[in-house]
Amino acid sequence: MKKILSVILLIVSLPVYSTPLEGGVAERNYLNQSRIIDKKTGKGISGAEVSIPKERYKTKTNQEGFFELDTSIDGTTIMSVKKDKYKPFTMTINEKSFDKPIVVGIEKSNSDISIDTNMHHLGDGSFSDLSANSSQLFNEASGPFFTKGFSLKGIDFSKPVYLVIGSIIGIDTLTARSMGQNKNPNSYASPPEVYFNGNKIAEIQINGDNQKIRIPQNLLIKNHKNEVTIKTGRNLMQTSHIDYDDIEFMNLLIEN
Repeated sequence: MKKILSVILLIVSLPVYSTPLEGGVAERNYLNQSRIIDKKTGKGISGAEVSIPKERYKTKTNQEGFFELDTSIDGTTIMSVKKDKYKPFTMTINEKSFDKPIVVGIEKSNSDISIDTNMHHLGDGSFSDLSANSSQLFNEASGPFFTKGFSLKGIDFSKPVYLVIGSIIGIDTLTARSMGQNKNPNSYASPPEVYFNGNKIAEIQINGDNQKIRIPQNLLIKNHKNEVTIKTGRNLMQTSHIDYDDIEFMNLLIEN
């Protein structure tokens, strides 16, 4: 089995392979190519890495920020953009996303803290073909929860602090089913839960990008390590044993 409640506010998000495929961008027909730009200035960003982890594919933008994806996409998956001194960026895409060129604006990283930029698969590796994004879950399941420690150095505690989940797919809640994100008519899962320093701060009801959860000020620890935990849900229709919902997420950061 397989947008967010912030106490509880609804916001709606590897096995070892061979060397990733490398993509490139032709030095022509720029009007037909996608582009990575600086969100503030609108100028193209050179050397930004654009990757699709599920396809084991990556490429880089040229001097004007243009890129081309020379790979096929089947179903919904996650695209990642990384560039030094910029916030890591992810978005969910499908086979129709690049029918026309797209422009992605990324932001300079100021006091933001990148917790983790890897793709993670939570669950037990057992899920229906009708589950949300089942064809796109390719990482080996690491268990029912993810935990990561980090420092809040550089954060302005007088301003709101948010945990941001760049992209998340595979969620099989009743809400996700009602929105057509999964096709399983006979079962659904409890929502994944988000904890900060051991306290539950959110439930994730549906799949999506750039989901922000405001962290209560009293949970922030200034001079010691903080910890974020994400727990996947369970199949609520399965009573004979625990059947964890299989989900994948990528790109966790603290935004100030």
